[in-house]
Amino acid sequence: MAKIQFIDFSGTVHAVDAELGSTVMETAIKNGIPGIEAECGGACACATCHVYIDPEWQEKVGAPSSMEEDMLDFAYDIRPNSRLSCQIKVSNDLDGLTVRTPERQA
Repeated sequence: MAKIQFIDFSGTVHAVDAELGSTVMETAIKNGIPGIEAECGGACACATCHVYIDPEWQEKVGAPSSMEEDMLDFAYDIRPNSRLSCQIKVSNDLDGLTVRTPERQA
């Protein structure tokens, strides 16, 4: 298990346990995290699981693939640290990861 902190747009922190090998999006849905809609179920086809990766975690999380970058074009309020949470696999290296949800999803 790895701990992930989701900080919603209002600033509320939701600290949850994530199963190794799952995605950040699956963890959010399983734990009822507000601000993650995940309409496509994790197929990288809708951009409704958009999150912001805290800067100190960007290198460990890695850069988005070209397919993810294309989908991010449809997300709301894209920033340099934007990612689709369905594309981030939970590993021991991400224990303590902090992500923030945008004001709304696209």
